[in-house]
Amino acid sequence: MALMLVHPQFDPVAFHLGPLAVRWYGLMYLVGFVLFVVLGKYRARQNLLTGWHPRDVDDMLFYGVFGVILGGRLGYVLFYKPGYYLTNPLDALALWQGGMSFHGGFIGVLIALWLFARRRHKRWFEVTDFVAPLIPLGLGAGRLGNFINGELWGRPTSLPWAMVFPQVDAQPRHPSQLYEFGLEGLALFALVWFYARRKRPLGAVSGLFLLGYGSVRFVVEYVREPDSFLGLLPLGLSMGQWLSLPMIFLGAIIMLWAYWRSRKPQPTILGR
Repeated sequence: MALMLVHPQFDPVAFHLGPLAVRWYGLMYLVGFVLFVVLGKYRARQNLLTGWHPRDVDDMLFYGVFGVILGGRLGYVLFYKPGYYLTNPLDALALWQGGMSFHGGFIGVLIALWLFARRRHKRWFEVTDFVAPLIPLGLGAGRLGNFINGELWGRPTSLPWAMVFPQVDAQPRHPSQLYEFGLEGLALFALVWFYARRKRPLGAVSGLFLLGYGSVRFVVEYVREPDSFLGLLPLGLSMGQWLSLPMIFLGAIIMLWAYWRSRKPQPTILGR
């Protein structure tokens, strides 16, 4: 008889501080922010991109935290349940009930980094190229949080590593959260981090991140259970896939533009 894996049904609360319940999902966000700071300061000291100081990372984190939380929540409200939150607007503030969108959080971070770039008089792609390699491990931590919570499970499958999520049903399913941890987190980090270790054309690192994340997310969505309140959308694609398509397109365009621009002859300025 084949061994059947069963989700461990972790307690979503890691520990209590008096009346305050500290949840694993929140701790995973904290892990992501810590990794951002540690890797960012290391990257700043490498001096591959001129004009960066380790203290800039602390300031970016301040902007980024608000971008992730506000953008992630607002994205979930607008992309996934606009009708529900239109009739229950106060529930949009109930972050403890769950409901965050990566794509919304990503847009929130972009806006936050745009504000940071303006205040520091840096070019937009200088900032995004610096930040792109710091993001994937935080995404991976978030997917571990999804797995601990037993949410965002996969579609039914007969593969040997299929897992039963008792809170859903008795069907063996893809542990899609772990796929995303490995692909969005570890694999994408390795790809973008090592690519960014050498000087690249302005915008190329940002383009690779967009292209890489969008492609990985698009593929994994084929084994992830669609949201029950949305189901599959036109062409049999999920909301996550439709939101990832623009990332793939923009990432490819940005990388092509970056390399085209780097090879374009620069105008010679004649002496007076």
